[in-house]
Amino acid sequence: MVPLRNRDYNGKMRIATWNVNSIKARLPTVLEVLKSIDADVICLQEIKCETDAFPYMEIEELGYNCAVHGQKSYNGVALLSRHPLEDVEKGLPGDDADEQARYIEALVLSDQPVRVGALYLPNGNPAPGPKYDYKLDWMDRLAGHAAQRLALEEPFILAGDYNVIPRDEDCWDIAVWQDDALARPSTRAAFRQLQWLGMTEAFEVADGRAHEYSFWDYQAGAWQKGHGIRIDHLLLSAQAADRLETVEIFKTARGLEKPSDHVPVIASLTN
Repeated sequence: MVPLRNRDYNGKMRIATWNVNSIKARLPTVLEVLKSIDADVICLQEIKCETDAFPYMEIEELGYNCAVHGQKSYNGVALLSRHPLEDVEKGLPGDDADEQARYIEALVLSDQPVRVGALYLPNGNPAPGPKYDYKLDWMDRLAGHAAQRLALEEPFILAGDYNVIPRDEDCWDIAVWQDDALARPSTRAAFRQLQWLGMTEAFEVADGRAHEYSFWDYQAGAWQKGHGIRIDHLLLSAQAADRLETVEIFKTARGLEKPSDHVPVIASLTN
């Protein structure tokens, strides 16, 4: 267990979500970004390595404890925390046959403990089709799990790459995306189901501006043209939402050398 670093939290907890698109291929950039955002808890997606191959030493040197649920070449999620982690659970409940590494959850033992789930929701394309059916089934399982957690009435956060464009104004051109699995009506309805359970989408309430993005494709100069989408979200239980102060999209990460196509989204909570 890595000891908690001696730093001034100023009464705040910073919780970030970031799809790194292969942690080993982009490790120098990942480490640079982690230093820059200086978050207390970081949910990583698409690490694309097996659990034992995760760069624990390099991450722990930054002061983080690591909980990892990896998979060779694909998917993979991790929780990094400057506080101790307990009750680590790997895999989304509800389908024992699902071998894809897309979910990890732990209790973060900060001054005011919070339970955090890091998720990498299926893309679902092409839609309709089996991949889209898997996406909707996965979202239904997520809602069932969230309902159980919410019944505990504790601070709970689901953070990750949801592969969901919640609103038309969360993409650069809805005409381009409206038939995509990320923006289809059934996808948005499943996302709203999570909110109707009592979860607050952090960016929506703390900022809410249109055309603020967290992903820009590598193709066709999307970053340079500003052709992005917002698909990385933090959903908070009422007990966590009461502590929410600000949300930041760390766009600087997309302009670095060998960047991920996603950037971190960071919520600041009173601690």
